Amino acid sequence: MGFRTGHRKRRFLRQLGIGIILAAFAAGAGLGAPRAAAKQAMGSSQPRNIQDATAAIRQLIANYAAAVNAEHVDIGLASRVWWNSPEASLIVLPIGEEKGWDEIKRNFYEGIMEGEFSKRKLTPREIQIHTDGNCGWAEFAWRFVATRRKDGSRVETNGRETQIYRKLGPHRWVLEHVHYSAMPSHTP
Repeated sequence: MGFRTGHRKRRFLRQLGIGIILAAFAAGAGLGAPRAAAKQAMGSSQPRNIQDATAAIRQLIANYAAAVNAEHVDIGLASRVWWNSPEASLIVLPIGEEKGWDEIKRNFYEGIMEGEFSKRKLTPREIQIHTDGNCGWAEFAWRFVATRRKDGSRVETNGRETQIYRKLGPHRWVLEHVHYSAMPSHTP
């Protein structure tokens, strides 16, 4: 963890130093108002990029839940959240693992979410999002309340989830991997 933090800090300081040099050059060359140029260069594109990435991932998490919560599971929305690749993966403990978007769609969304439950409410909470370049990850707790199709019984579970995101373009993030499990039971 220390290495990553140190690496990130060095990269930020390097970018900040380049921004200050560019601002000084622009001011000295008469390429605009010196203060505005310096302020813009020192405004650090890195934090803005992190804010944009965090907002994009937060929206993907909301869409991920909305796809499950729709009256009929919204496969179209889910397909815009997930990386539509054979490399996408989903691990659900204790159920198993799905490899590739086609398996995730067929077995998780259509088979489990739509096939097993007539009503579903997935609520992510305590969301923490981290980004580093073209990679992002989110950790959160969730609550899932549903009605079983076969007998109308109520299901209520809580768990933890980690999601890994990939940046495919300047403004496009996709969900590449999910690993989730139920919360451990508390025994006195």
